[in-house]
Amino acid sequence: MYFGLGLWLGATSVAVVAAALGGVVQSLLPPAVRLVPLGLVALAVLLREAGVITLPVPENKRLVPEHVLHRGRVFGGVQFGFEMGTGMRTYSPSALPHLVLLAVLLAVPFSGALAVAAGFAAARWIMAAASIAHSDDGSWSALWSDNRRLLAVATAVAAIASLAAGLWAVA
Repeated sequence: MYFGLGLWLGATSVAVVAAALGGVVQSLLPPAVRLVPLGLVALAVLLREAGVITLPVPENKRLVPEHVLHRGRVFGGVQFGFEMGTGMRTYSPSALPHLVLLAVLLAVPFSGALAVAAGFAAARWIMAAASIAHSDDGSWSALWSDNRRLLAVATAVAAIASLAAGLWAVA
C-alpha cells in the first residue's frame, strides 16, 4: 500500500513538471510540429521493443539503496515507491516511459498527464505485485524472460494505441 502511494506520488510529481513545461511547448508550437516528431519516436520505440533496432534509453543504472527499506514500512515503502515512480533511480528496460514523457511534453493536456501518472504508477505496482505473488523460486523471472519480446511488443502497441486514441479524443 505504501509502496503504491509512493509510486503514485513520484509519477505525479514528474507528470506535473512535464505537463507544466508541456503547456509552454504546446502553446508555442503548432500541432504538426509537435505530433510528427512524436509519431516518429513512437515508431522508433515500437521497433526497439520488437527488437528490430537497437536504441539506448536514458536510465540510472542502479537500484534504490537498500537502506531505504530500513526506514520502516510507512516511510521506507513511500520513499522506495516515490523513487521508482519518478524513474530517477532505476534501470529502464523499456523505452515506453520515455515515449509517454515526450507525449506529455508535446501533446497531452494537463488533465491527461495526471491520468498518465496514475497509469504509470499502476503498471509499476502491478509488475511488482505479480512478481511477489507468483513465487519465491525465481520462476517469475524465467517466465518473464521467456516471453519478454512478445510482452514488450504487446505493451508497446497498447501504449501507443492508447496515446493515439487519447490524443484523437482531445483533438
